[in-house]
Amino acid sequence: MTIRTSTAIALSTSALLCTGPALAEGFSWEGEIEIGNDSVLSSDDPNEEIRDTFASISASGTYTFGNDVEIFASITTESLTDPTEDRTFDDMGVYIEELGVAFEIGDATTVAIGKLSPVFGTAGDDAAGYFGDSLADDYELTEQIGILSDVELNGAGTLSFGVFYADDSALSRSIGFDRGRATTADGGAGNTGKLNNFVVQWTQETGSTTFHVGARHLSAGQGDVDDEQGMVAGLAHSLDNGFDLYGEVASFSNAGGSADDAVYATLTGAYTIGSLTLSGGLAHRDFDASGDTDLITIGADYEFESGASIGGGLARVDEAGVKSTVLGMSLIIPLGG
Repeated sequence: MTIRTSTAIALSTSALLCTGPALAEGFSWEGEIEIGNDSVLSSDDPNEEIRDTFASISASGTYTFGNDVEIFASITTESLTDPTEDRTFDDMGVYIEELGVAFEIGDATTVAIGKLSPVFGTAGDDAAGYFGDSLADDYELTEQIGILSDVELNGAGTLSFGVFYADDSALSRSIGFDRGRATTADGGAGNTGKLNNFVVQWTQETGSTTFHVGARHLSAGQGDVDDEQGMVAGLAHSLDNGFDLYGEVASFSNAGGSADDAVYATLTGAYTIGSLTLSGGLAHRDFDASGDTDLITIGADYEFESGASIGGGLARVDEAGVKSTVLGMSLIIPLGG
């Protein structure tokens, strides 16, 4: 049983692809350091009772020219393999997560070209709690070569779309722990070396409510059964009493280029009291090949005046009948300059 936790990228393509007032010329950067520990406290499978003490460092920078053209990059250092036994800061590697150029066309359209993170769903960023996004991380799109665009629809929301393929350039390698260069021979949906994969997502904000719907097509790679087709829909709502609610559902046919279909559902809530945020959530994954996974989680996060935060979560996971209890904790220190 593997629980995936995520480390936020301080500045991503989704942040760059936003229209608005012209940005000041010059260089800006930000990032974060995360140090944490995930432990499987108990499991029906004793081999799953392992500890992973980890660190992750991310830094992102943007140089804006006077004509509103931006050059951006994001670099990440983290463990590049899943744990199979107790470990401490093992298999750490440094890699370029994003690199490219963004520019505006008119007042409502922004385009980015390079190594990017196409938008498909928002659970990876917006689901509350330490383990709230653990299952939804499966379908995030990262490290893709392509062209993305955001178009403001004159008060009718934002349309995000793009064409791309999985990075198979020299940028797919890493320094330190070398994960090797990706190639199209590795297979996998979207790993085609061609701009024959696409994603589209519409997002609208109405008062305290934000909702989104999206679709994607990932062409079959070498050895795959068929193209993957995916749909996603989600909603976030903030109440006046400090309670935030988030939900997202995603469905896939030929998930990952396989013969299997998959459905994901995430529902989380968070209640903020000053600097303390309490959270809870449910997540479900139904994957033809591996069966159902159900996750129940609670968590808490505290933010200090410096901007640093400490948080953790407890999750109960039932993966194809194997039940496990997982505890995670981390300290996040923001960086900026």
